Amino acid sequence: MVLDPVTSAKITRYRPRAAPPVWEEVAPLVRSVVAASVMAVPYDVERLLHVTGRLALWAEAAGLERSADAWLRNEVIDAFVLSRAGDIEASSVRTYRTWLLRVRDALAWSERGEAAPARMHAETSPYQPYSAAELAGLRHWAAHLPRQQRTDALALLGLGAGLGLTPREVAASRGLDLRRPSREGPLLHRGVDRLVPLVARAAWDSVLGELADLAGGGYLFRPRRTVEYAKNLIGSWSLIHRPPQGLPVVSVGRARATWIVELMRSHIDHHLIAQAAGLASAASLARWQHLVPPVDVTTAARLLRGPER
Repeated sequence: MVLDPVTSAKITRYRPRAAPPVWEEVAPLVRSVVAASVMAVPYDVERLLHVTGRLALWAEAAGLERSADAWLRNEVIDAFVLSRAGDIEASSVRTYRTWLLRVRDALAWSERGEAAPARMHAETSPYQPYSAAELAGLRHWAAHLPRQQRTDALALLGLGAGLGLTPREVAASRGLDLRRPSREGPLLHRGVDRLVPLVARAAWDSVLGELADLAGGGYLFRPRRTVEYAKNLIGSWSLIHRPPQGLPVVSVGRARATWIVELMRSHIDHHLIAQAAGLASAASLARWQHLVPPVDVTTAARLLRGPER
């Protein structure tokens, strides 16, 4: 299996925080497992590396055989996730188990020389996109907030719905990351690792350009903070700054999902969307496919015919 350069680099460079010395011994197998399964499962490569690495370190400490077969047995996966129950939320325990079972399935089918079986239903998306009315309402509300609250709110919405950034990427974004190749050119984000240019959606171009000019070399969101990222950095802001009744809370995850679904509804190539979103493969988009209406007859005919010579 040939991986794209960005995914391959993420796998090669991965190292958990505060990794014990034994990590160097289990790391090659962890990377092999993720490399062999990442294209067959709808999860980000960083998440797969995190959970597979944690499993490997736990199995090593438990004295289990150092092999993918041993790590991914049902009883081992269950014991591992239960050992994490006191450290992470119950929903995360279930998520870890699901990810590892999908990795095991992908490896089993790969070893038999077959493609992973098609899922007969779409994966549930962790984030549902905003409706057009919800996003318009949030943008109007954000634009009328006072001073720093306004720029923070617009940064969260614009970087999510206008560029499809993840929460961590939003937090790390600085004004200097947003640049135009020419005076009249589109606004590009040059501060994230993507296979394709990350171009701001036209509807958010001017807002993000204004925010970039104001921020300069500082962070676009919460510029006075002293850390690049913390788990509750964005969540705490959304908890304190709630829109008026009738509007949903500001969520970067939902804004990013909105960006993805808008691109899918525009019939943009799914591989291109996945590359722009930083996803491992186009298979990751399956979780949103049920939100994309079928192509009407007229549009289908136009797309199939192609441009005139």
